Amino acid sequence: MTEKYHCGFVAIIGRPNVGKSTLLNTLLGRKISIISRKPQTTRHRIIGIKTEGHEQIMYVDTPGLHLGQKKAINRYLNKTALQSLSDVDAVLFVFEALVWTDEDDWTLEKLKTINKPIIAVINKIDKIKDKDRLLPYLARVGERFAFAEIIPLCARQQKSIELIENAVKKYLPEADELYFPEEMVTDRPQRFMIAELIREQLLEALGQEVPHSITIEIEEFDDSDAAITRIGAIIWVEQEGQKAIAIGAQGRRLKEVGRLSRLEIERLLNKKVFLRLWVKVRGAWSDDERALRSLGFTDE
Repeated sequence: MTEKYHCGFVAIIGRPNVGKSTLLNTLLGRKISIISRKPQTTRHRIIGIKTEGHEQIMYVDTPGLHLGQKKAINRYLNKTALQSLSDVDAVLFVFEALVWTDEDDWTLEKLKTINKPIIAVINKIDKIKDKDRLLPYLARVGERFAFAEIIPLCARQQKSIELIENAVKKYLPEADELYFPEEMVTDRPQRFMIAELIREQLLEALGQEVPHSITIEIEEFDDSDAAITRIGAIIWVEQEGQKAIAIGAQGRRLKEVGRLSRLEIERLLNKKVFLRLWVKVRGAWSDDERALRSLGFTDE
């Protein structure tokens, strides 16, 4: 008798900055999505793959859904997140404990239109000082929609992660074989991961406004030498003033971003890396459909 597998896709959905990428990394036990305190850190759909025996879960991390779509990149982010719902077997709807915003409301309205099990994941419960407030909040959440399950989450506690995994496994369909090789942990290529690691360091180094005007393009990737990989990357900004900020006085900020990025990339590739960074201006790229496509913001 042929053994059956259980494999399925699970979308992680929610507004910006509720902890979706942190949840993905915790579920996988390794870093797949970059994280930052700044909104709109996740810009692309990223699949993290967890395989245990005959079970394989593909967690789909998505950009944060947000109201207001003035720029082309904002429209792209919302479109990417919503398109991810069409082919999944279940949804993790992530929001923050004791908080409910207009964006949470808008996201839930979108989720009501799909015929998928929706699991409410209430994140950051560890920040609640008065725990007596949690139960009434859970009751109000249950009144908003007939969720398949409601799971309060503290990502640092393994018990919370097990609750999510056990809930998700109920909705994995049978399959004749695994969708991805057992050793595969993401669908994203190395170039994408490297660009994201560089952008993560920039998000940490820069102020509130400039990060949203930055994207990374890998121009050179040479791993023909077994001892060292040579990488060249362009940091695209939209204005000359942003270029000066990214470079910093005497180039110190760019140098430090390069140093920290190189260390992260070396951990990813498990080998020495020579990294060169350039900062260049491409005016209003984030509101230009053609520029977005050329920089890798395409429908998947």
